[in-house]
Amino acid sequence: MTTFKELGLNTEILKSLDNLGFVEPSPVQAKAIPFILQSTKHLIALAQTGTGKTAAYGLPILNQIKSNERELQTIVLCPTRELCIQIFQDIKKYSKYSKGISVTPVYGGERIDSQIRSLRNGTNIVVGTPGRVHDLIRRKVLKLQSIKWLVIDEADEMLDMGFKDDLDAILEQTPDTKQTLLFSATMSKSVHSIAKKYMGDAEEMSLGEKNKGADNVSHEYYVVQPADRFEVLRRLLDHLPGVYGILFCRTRIETQEVADKLKLANYNAEALHGEISQQIRTKIMDRFKRKLVHLLIATDVAARGIDVNNLTHVINYSLPDQSEAYTHRSGRTGRAQNIGVSISIINPREVGKIKRLETMIGKKIELKQVPNGGEVCKKQIESYIAEVEVADIKDFGTEPYFVEFTERLKSIKKEDLIKRFVAHRFSSLLAENKNNRNLNAVGKAVVERKVIVDEINFKINIGKKHGFDIQAFFRLINTNRNLKGIEIGRINLMQENSLFSTERKSEATVLRFLNGVMFKGQKIFITKADSKVSFKRSGRVGFSKRTDRKKMPFRKAKARF
Repeated sequence: MTTFKELGLNTEILKSLDNLGFVEPSPVQAKAIPFILQSTKHLIALAQTGTGKTAAYGLPILNQIKSNERELQTIVLCPTRELCIQIFQDIKKYSKYSKGISVTPVYGGERIDSQIRSLRNGTNIVVGTPGRVHDLIRRKVLKLQSIKWLVIDEADEMLDMGFKDDLDAILEQTPDTKQTLLFSATMSKSVHSIAKKYMGDAEEMSLGEKNKGADNVSHEYYVVQPADRFEVLRRLLDHLPGVYGILFCRTRIETQEVADKLKLANYNAEALHGEISQQIRTKIMDRFKRKLVHLLIATDVAARGIDVNNLTHVINYSLPDQSEAYTHRSGRTGRAQNIGVSISIINPREVGKIKRLETMIGKKIELKQVPNGGEVCKKQIESYIAEVEVADIKDFGTEPYFVEFTERLKSIKKEDLIKRFVAHRFSSLLAENKNNRNLNAVGKAVVERKVIVDEINFKINIGKKHGFDIQAFFRLINTNRNLKGIEIGRINLMQENSLFSTERKSEATVLRFLNGVMFKGQKIFITKADSKVSFKRSGRVGFSKRTDRKKMPFRKAKARF
């Protein structure tokens, strides 16, 4: 096992790391620290968010800074105010015992005059957002001619947020003799363009495949009708007691609407988007980091720079327009050796995106079924009982009034007493979950897109114009006890007729028991179709389903996290 002591860092930094409990470097730290200590060549380091990149560049730079000089030696650029503050705080911790080193953060949303005063007093390291740094350069307050290290942190996010012009203007003010250290989760076209223009023949380190999903994050998705999406979200949150994470929406309007509806339903959530003032944003983030807020509803831009290591879940209420953004989102959880889950709520038309995302991240995204009412109740009660089991009763129960209460309850059988306490706590939840409808979009079938290996195709003489849809098709199958349980493959619903496939071994059964059946006053005729028939995208296509799945009525749950 490699330790920080073996990487060539000085005793002051090692003492700080000991205080922080750091012993073994992460992969990006183990590769980047020795390189920066020994080489002046530019570096491009590709590593996922949350893998310890700040220490990867911060420690070797601190190790080489001349602390007896007050001139600016390093500038660190990052996309957001939150990340700027986080990097500043981390560098301060790493340099706790390194005498004379000064670090200054500069970012928008705060008074610029106080930041100007700090810079004029002299500083060794500036950590800043591109907009504010560019502004300070234009004001001739921030001068970069003396810097030895330029760090571009979260380069992909910075460029995605529209900072390219600021970044170009800043880089043009830096000396050719500097060492540029570019850290990014993905190597997008814009990042590649910046690297090619300003970094020439740079060393490239790839810690894991480009755009690859973090190892500690599992991925799952639910397929639902668009109109049911919010109700599905509530069902999932009720099934995840203790959830602490970020829910991503595509637009500011959607973000605010979802947050408002969740808060109205007594969920512990807050919105975070571009129209939230910096002052309010700071308060929300402070409450979120202290777990006074359990769920942030955010756009991709608003969530940039959020650095919280113990998030349990990331939820995609809407899939991002750019596939690479999925990697950024899921990388918010599963940090610092913690386990995380990335959940996506999609509609049937988005199934193809899941396959593309799987290819991009190199991991399986598992199809899940939206929990039913009984499963939600069971999960909530399990969580409550787990809390009861570990409740501290050491200094409780000796008061005279407690003895009185104990006596009052002695006449109730233990099993009945447990039932009474559970019923009192969850009576409304149990009542609301008795008849909840099934929120899965035609069950598991819609999304597996599985082609049966030995299949046979059939043509049926009814289609959309006869009111024949997916639900009607499976009702037709499931209500016939002779057809229940057969494997259905691809389906194509057209206006005049429809196509579907089954296992070849079911051929005789389908022909015998489906021919002549009535559908809305019309007799069904079914024939074998050509084996080369095309299943076009005119209807629900490309899925497989066991037809004996039970359909459960469902309604929304009440439990809160």
